[in-house]
Amino acid sequence: MAIAATAEPRTPLSRDRVLRAAIELADDGGIESASMRRLGQALGVEAMSLYNHARNKEDILNGIVDVVVGEIQVVPKEADWATTMRRQVGEARTVLRRHPWMPRVMETRANPGPATMRYLEAVITILREGGFSVDLTHHAMHVLGSRHFGFNQELFDNPSDAGEQPQITALAASQMAAKFPYIAELAAAVSHEGGLGGCDDDVEFAFGLDLILDGLERLRAAA
Repeated sequence: MAIAATAEPRTPLSRDRVLRAAIELADDGGIESASMRRLGQALGVEAMSLYNHARNKEDILNGIVDVVVGEIQVVPKEADWATTMRRQVGEARTVLRRHPWMPRVMETRANPGPATMRYLEAVITILREGGFSVDLTHHAMHVLGSRHFGFNQELFDNPSDAGEQPQITALAASQMAAKFPYIAELAAAVSHEGGLGGCDDDVEFAFGLDLILDGLERLRAAA
């Protein structure tokens, strides 16, 4: 008597599974890839089924930001607050480098989730237990901006048209130099690829962070 083959039970759909599938899609093809239709395809369900676990695309964006922030390890307290903060920012930057779409999405979020709130509490704890007053902590969080999440807004993005003809690039540079000589001077001095977008992002990030932490330490010591 033949025994009918039993199909493997499908993993039940859950909010966590939906969010992690959205993160995988975004990691592979950018945040635009994480549409409800493609998410349904990746999970093997109809897109309408997703609405049982996420209200809409905005809800998914809020959720995946919180999942990624939850990947950031909170570092143990070091001998001084600046060393702890530098290590904490380094942990955040390591996570953000795995998800290059994250900064652009994070900047559009207005309602932080539980993991984001826990992380902000950890960052503020470094400052308060490092000797910062409430007022100076407030200023420090503003001046750190997005750096405590491991990224900062870039002044110049990398060139999007890599196939541009050299003659056109040279003409554009010449015209820019005539109108904006100091911008052209700076671009020529620091460029790796013919524009400010070629700068080493890690070097500039570390330079800015050190500058901020050194300045905050002087204010803390003075207070």
